[in-house]
Amino acid sequence: MENIKFILWDIDRTLLDFEYSEKEGLNLTFEQFGYDRLDEKKLSEYKTINDKYWDKLEKGEVSKQEVLEGRFMDFFDLYGYDKSIIPTFNLEYQKNMGTAVSFLPNAKETVTKLKEHYKQYAATNGTALAQKKKMEASGLDKLLDGYFISEEMGVVKPFEEYFKKIFEKIGSHNLDEYLIIGDSLSSDISGGAKVGIKTCWYNPNHKENNTEIIPDYEIDDLYQVIKILKQ
Repeated sequence: MENIKFILWDIDRTLLDFEYSEKEGLNLTFEQFGYDRLDEKKLSEYKTINDKYWDKLEKGEVSKQEVLEGRFMDFFDLYGYDKSIIPTFNLEYQKNMGTAVSFLPNAKETVTKLKEHYKQYAATNGTALAQKKKMEASGLDKLLDGYFISEEMGVVKPFEEYFKKIFEKIGSHNLDEYLIIGDSLSSDISGGAKVGIKTCWYNPNHKENNTEIIPDYEIDDLYQVIKILKQ
């Protein structure tokens, strides 16, 4: 793909291990507020609630703030936690999650190798507070050429306006020059396809695609991005 000049990277579950950040961030925050760490059952229940809210966000059914506090409202209801602490709890969780970072296999190596030849940017729906901390803690703030956080853009992936704002900020509206890489069919791949840029689905666990969203490329190892770009 010799036309590609700009690579848009999803952050969570693509470059960085979101499950690690989420678990560590939650447990640090619960301890901070005097509660026990979450066992696997509670963690699973929280993740189910959290995923439900993020799915609604991608469909435009809820706001970002409704996601951030609504998930804890629902979860706290299950166990009788004090719901009055949720605004402060959520803020501290963002901070704690942002300091617990771990690269996924071959993520740092791939970004580093591509840095010489491409402009690379983070394209994420995560919160500005958590994502900026993650990029700083991981060193991605030095490896990438910039970031596009939906919270600051005023619109989320997969909506077309999100990508149009990226094109405007980068200064190129040539769709052939862009490639987006991410783990989410409904967010990264759907959004990229809607605006007509090349898409690459990172699918390390070989999930079955039961949707009508068809990526241009599918990989299970981030290092395969280098081979794709050489085609």
